[in-house]
Amino acid sequence: MAASDVAVGIIFLSQTVDGALGNSSLLLHYLVLVLYFTGCRVRHTDLILQHLIVANLLTLLCKGVPQTVASFSLEFSLGDVACKLLFYVHRVSRCVSIGSTSLLSIFQAITISPRDSRWAELKVKAPRYIGSSIFLSYILYMFINIIILMHVTGKWNNTTIIILKDFGYCSSVRHDTTTDSLHAALLTFPDALCVGLMLWGSSSMVLILHRHKQRMQHVHKSSSPRSSPESRATKTILLLVSTFVSLYTLSCISQLCLAVIDNPNLFLLNMGAILSGCFPAISPLLLISRDSSASRFCFSYI
Repeated sequence: MAASDVAVGIIFLSQTVDGALGNSSLLLHYLVLVLYFTGCRVRHTDLILQHLIVANLLTLLCKGVPQTVASFSLEFSLGDVACKLLFYVHRVSRCVSIGSTSLLSIFQAITISPRDSRWAELKVKAPRYIGSSIFLSYILYMFINIIILMHVTGKWNNTTIIILKDFGYCSSVRHDTTTDSLHAALLTFPDALCVGLMLWGSSSMVLILHRHKQRMQHVHKSSSPRSSPESRATKTILLLVSTFVSLYTLSCISQLCLAVIDNPNLFLLNMGAILSGCFPAISPLLLISRDSSASRFCFSYI
């Protein structure tokens, strides 16, 4: 076993274990808050965060565990059905993570908008549509990503098909150029739309806060310098969105390289897998650092 393989395996293992610990403790925090502390005020954003955490956890496990095993050169093979299921769940979870982050940003932008704004009517109705929006996103992503089932196969499952990429535990097969281009466009469009909505939501929040600061400067001077809960929540969303957009852009570049190159080397494959797991692993740390109650609970749990 080469030293580089061990180093890559340690990176995958650390990313998976740390991300799984952080997401699991955060999910437990929100479940305990809802199930046992009924007197606490449960925020509308908590439902979105719960689905975001579950999606991040599945993304890490479906990609991190097999990549770790493959990096340590431990011989194992997955059948055709197992490979399709693994890649399908990973892709749907990744899309739900993107959609949940987008929904979180939009909902926060509507929530902090002034009562006399054009979003005043939506501000009252928005909480009622959170559950249905999450449900529809699951249905949409499960339907779109059926395409993955046509591309992924077990390792060397069918010798009559030209193998595009060998993932060590599964393989991806080649279709004709037109079909691959249409599939890539169909898979990329919802993600790009969500990123655009995230940027719109975060920009709207910055603009709203800037205008509010200008109107209330005399109140800020006489009030406590400690930031309000709304400001802390907004900073959390902005931090999540900016981190996600940066990591997602790098991940898209790596995925583009993998799509263009017929036989990508092991370095590109590993880099693409590491970048795809960065946001799911980092996001719980961002949430914990901004939420004092979650921070106390999670560190005591860990």
